[in-house]
Amino acid sequence: MPDVPNEQHDHVPSRQRRRFPGISSRAYEHPADRSALVALRKLTGFDTVFKALSGLLPERSLRLLFLSDSVRVSDDQFAHLNSMLRDACYILDLEKVPPMYVHQDPQPNAMCIGLDEPIIVVTTGLVELLDEEEMRAVVGHEVGHALSGHSVYRTILLFLTTLALRVAWIPLGNLAIMAIVTALREWFRKSELSADRAGLLVGQDLQASMRGLMKIAGGNHLHEMNVDAFLKQAEEYEAGGDLRDSVLKILNVLPRSHPFTTVRAAELKKWAESRDHQRLMDGHYPRRTEDKDTSVGDSFRESAAHYTEHVKNSKDPLMKLVSDIAGGAGDLGGRVRRGFGNFGGSSGGEGGGDSGGGNNGNHGTRDDE
Repeated sequence: MPDVPNEQHDHVPSRQRRRFPGISSRAYEHPADRSALVALRKLTGFDTVFKALSGLLPERSLRLLFLSDSVRVSDDQFAHLNSMLRDACYILDLEKVPPMYVHQDPQPNAMCIGLDEPIIVVTTGLVELLDEEEMRAVVGHEVGHALSGHSVYRTILLFLTTLALRVAWIPLGNLAIMAIVTALREWFRKSELSADRAGLLVGQDLQASMRGLMKIAGGNHLHEMNVDAFLKQAEEYEAGGDLRDSVLKILNVLPRSHPFTTVRAAELKKWAESRDHQRLMDGHYPRRTEDKDTSVGDSFRESAAHYTEHVKNSKDPLMKLVSDIAGGAGDLGGRVRRGFGNFGGSSGGEGGGDSGGGNNGNHGTRDDE
């Protein structure tokens, strides 16, 4: 179908894809994303930091930096990315197409930042790693961040973590600031699950989304990788080990801005096969015009229901223990001791060690992006 260059919103996808006029971000947002954001906004001191940084962050300087030291995507530069961007905005009915830049960096990465208006930045490492359909899902992912309004909090997180010395004077103390950073990271990890869904709505190719995540985890070696085996890793990660491994999982993920890649793939596949996704693809989804009528309480209850279901169905040893506690299971002391494998040793054993301890030590050393 023909492209109309002078009209941003009249551009149509390069192949037949379903469009979602007036779609609300609520249609694809992960329940954990919404609940984490509610919790973040209730965090003591967050409003103070947010208001202070909103007035201090050099957003104009940031825009000028990308304008002067990156390549702006347009009909004349990275035209194929510009086409994908306009496709994504057309499909998700985002009225204003955000500026997009390609930044020289061998690390595959993409982000949507900006306080007043979102900016999308992709690295050369990502552009070189992904094929067209995989990249389309990534562009849709970032447009999803823009539609959800995630760029504001992402910018706050970016500046708090990389420019911490400049905000050290805020009268909250380092511990309070780190608490906010930790809460922001927890929310952002959940927001990535929402944006992955938006990427699938734009690309409408689950296999391409899976391939993209595999490449981010293992590089450009598709002939050496398998989607089903990759997803089995997520199952093994969730179900494997004992309570010590559950604790290590939490510690491993705390400093990360993104969820583990296998977890993202498994979550996306689960949503793609859900009734909610099918209804959305059939045209039944919440509209932006209804957003003003939505209740924060309803969103929180939906999130609570999601967590309850997640804990109930999880194979993770810690989640099983939580489920048992919630269900009033007996002999919880014995369950905890067995879960930790008598960690620390029995009274008759010297040193209390077992071979699992050394193996567990290997898990905390890796932080893949």
